[in-house]
Amino acid sequence: MKRLLLLLLAGAGLWLAACSSLTSTAASTSLSDRLVAPGGVSTLLDTARIAAAVDSVPNRHGRVTSRAGVPIFWRAFDPGQYGLRYEYLAQQHENGEPLQTGLALALPTPFRAQPPRGTVVLLHGWMMNGDAMLPWSLQLAQAGYRVVTIDLRNHGHSGAGPSGYGTFESDDVIDVIDALQARGEVVGPLYLFGVSYGAATAVFAADKLGDRVSGVVAMESFANAGDAIRSMIPHLMALQPSAWKAQAMAAYGRWRYGGQDIDAVIAAASQRLDLDLDRVDVARALADTRACVLLVHGQDDQHVRVDQGRRLALASPRVHYIEMRGEDHITLPLRLDLLGGVVDDWLAQESPAGAQCAAPEMPHEADQLVMAQLQAQAPRG
Repeated sequence: MKRLLLLLLAGAGLWLAACSSLTSTAASTSLSDRLVAPGGVSTLLDTARIAAAVDSVPNRHGRVTSRAGVPIFWRAFDPGQYGLRYEYLAQQHENGEPLQTGLALALPTPFRAQPPRGTVVLLHGWMMNGDAMLPWSLQLAQAGYRVVTIDLRNHGHSGAGPSGYGTFESDDVIDVIDALQARGEVVGPLYLFGVSYGAATAVFAADKLGDRVSGVVAMESFANAGDAIRSMIPHLMALQPSAWKAQAMAAYGRWRYGGQDIDAVIAAASQRLDLDLDRVDVARALADTRACVLLVHGQDDQHVRVDQGRRLALASPRVHYIEMRGEDHITLPLRLDLLGGVVDDWLAQESPAGAQCAAPEMPHEADQLVMAQLQAQAPRG
């Protein structure tokens, strides 16, 4: 017997999540406070609906205390058939109108877990959590992988600690992987899959883990933290949404933070974190990473501009880069309809250490959406 769950996720909340860390009503007058610690998951994310969807499918969860003393929350989904059907329904969001996806599950009763072909660790973006990546979790679980989602420090159900823009967080991720591997949760080839802030974290973790990681999927990662902040904040401040809630938050953000000097803000945050944000260099970590890397960026991304993705694309000959026309920082991770099969196929290709990494294969219907597929010819510094 099968039951059907219908879920509509409002993407306007996903867009607002990206800027709510700047427009928080918390008692903060400094933009550097927002850079030091985001303050959890955006209140504009429909966490109740997402939690209900997560609770409707078999999973298990727990916490691992990292070497820094931060409790890190994880959740695991076993491989099997979930009857997943996914649809990308609407595309408007920068004006604050809903961006919707349809997620339908026809879950067999009883659900029968299958032996995993490997493990994929999913890492979410800024002001999000692991549960928000449920569509990707189930897509990859249906492809045969055990999927582990991790709430990064300062997010979701995890504890608080200084933000590291992927540097500190990658140590947390490694500690979770080590603990879960000892318990038998992490089995087979290990893959890391990150979005935005989580993508940078995945690259740093892969560099540190070396040959333990077979592949990395990094969507819309920044190449340098300081550069990304300098482009993201002016973009968020300049937005003129039409929906009243988004409009109010944008106006509040401009009033509270609009007059602050970005360079001074970055310098203040760097001092408080004891981390020079201008030296948080994902490109350098990517150049040193021994795993194969699939890098995906949206041509219209204004949060983490596409030039950052192109810079990463040239960092290593082990990187394959896909740039998608018409997609931006919010829509790209939602294009499971276009990219789900691409990621599945790419992960399934064997690329032994030292061998040339296999190129991704794009479906025919996505050909017109691919702006560029770039690969470095030689590693760079």
